[in-house]
Amino acid sequence: MAEKSKKKSLWNFFDEFEGDKVVWMIVLILIMISIVAIFSSTSQLAIQQKTSRMDIISEQLKISLLGLVVIIGCYNIKNIRFFRWCAQFGFTVSIAFLLFLALHLDLGVVKALYLNHAWRVISVFGFQVHVFEVVKVAMVMYLSWAVDTYNKNDFTLINKLAERHKFWRKDWVRKSVYIYLPILSVCGLIMVGSLSSTLFIGGIMFLTILVAGINIKELIPFAGGAIALFLGLVLLNSAFEPGNKPFPHLDSALNRLSSSSYERNMETIMNAPSGSEEFRKALDAINQPVSAKIALKEGGILGKGPGRSTQKYVVPIIFEDYMFCFLVEEYGLAGGIIVLILYLSLLARGVIIVKNCDTMFAKTALAGLVLLITGQALMHILINCDLGPLTGQTLPMVSHGNSSFLMFSLAFGIILSISRMAKRKIAREAAKAAPLMEYNGGTVKDEVSETLDDLDSLESGMLEDGMDRTEKIDGTDIPDYGTEDDNNG
Repeated sequence: MAEKSKKKSLWNFFDEFEGDKVVWMIVLILIMISIVAIFSSTSQLAIQQKTSRMDIISEQLKISLLGLVVIIGCYNIKNIRFFRWCAQFGFTVSIAFLLFLALHLDLGVVKALYLNHAWRVISVFGFQVHVFEVVKVAMVMYLSWAVDTYNKNDFTLINKLAERHKFWRKDWVRKSVYIYLPILSVCGLIMVGSLSSTLFIGGIMFLTILVAGINIKELIPFAGGAIALFLGLVLLNSAFEPGNKPFPHLDSALNRLSSSSYERNMETIMNAPSGSEEFRKALDAINQPVSAKIALKEGGILGKGPGRSTQKYVVPIIFEDYMFCFLVEEYGLAGGIIVLILYLSLLARGVIIVKNCDTMFAKTALAGLVLLITGQALMHILINCDLGPLTGQTLPMVSHGNSSFLMFSLAFGIILSISRMAKRKIAREAAKAAPLMEYNGGTVKDEVSETLDDLDSLESGMLEDGMDRTEKIDGTDIPDYGTEDDNNG
């Protein structure tokens, strides 16, 4: 009996596992792809860091295990109020990190780092935190809380101010203080380090509040203010000499958006002295996108096979910004399509889960996080296919990057926790539905069988009431031979 019970529990293990199983499968497959891909793609990184690929894969295994711990930890949180309480500090955390970068602070164990010609990383006891990755998730959660709190009219501070002055009672004031101004301030600080990240994160925040129910007509003045702010920063940046610009990456980003930037770089390569700084900058500007296209072409349908990529020796950061190209080179178009299907499946499942969420906060948070993951994945893929300028956006849960991996693990953990709550709602709704079969007093009552019995009784009654078994057609009596049962009788 014990053995039978054990077999039953093992058989039903996955069926009884809570949370959306499709999302679980997606995140686990992405983690496995990441481990294999990073082991194959980090040859250049191993040379640069004077280490071995085994050390790198060991580090990736550790960060993957830590990411799973984060996912399972969030998944086991059964109360949405905990996420909602934490979400209200998302803006505070984002501003604190961004100001730390903008002021280039150095507190010893915690300090801003200037890496890859930009201030984007904070070192915390030796662990490098990519600030923009933190801001993405934190601001999606904050805006989910802000819109939900606005709908409930539950802003404590502004409600107290409204008691003293009617100015704070105005609808647009509340939205500006808690929604619009936080978005603009975060975008302005991100622009110091990266224009592309500003556009992407700003777009995700815009979509999040749009999904939350903010009227698109109300966002037109806000969008106009954002454009005016951007143009003002461009003009301010142009007033400074090169080397002293407050937004040093703004000019280079605008050049990337220009359709003639490739031609200019090629002209520089052809005319500038070989080995000069101008020559090297122009070569670096076209090296990665050209090599990425070569990787896509050489991959073909089925790819070269694991570990046989050649472009990983040419593109310095293929394991980050060009991971999709690397996957296509080694696993072909088939492998690329599988990766694309995984992210599209996440988007589809997200839509289903959102429909079954109980609260506005849960719906907005889940929709925003799903849009963040799938939006960044699709942007990464499009850029790798040379359908957009290089933005430095990694492939979620696959590309190399510890802080990015952990933040997306946090996002997946929240998604799975909310899906767990939504699943319980589906189960409750299913339990309320009237069953087709009922068990009453030891007998099974079948509504369908009852209906058929009633029809048989009606037919028998009509025959017993003396229905004439002859019919006249054109004055001729046509005998009715009855049913097959009558004849057999």
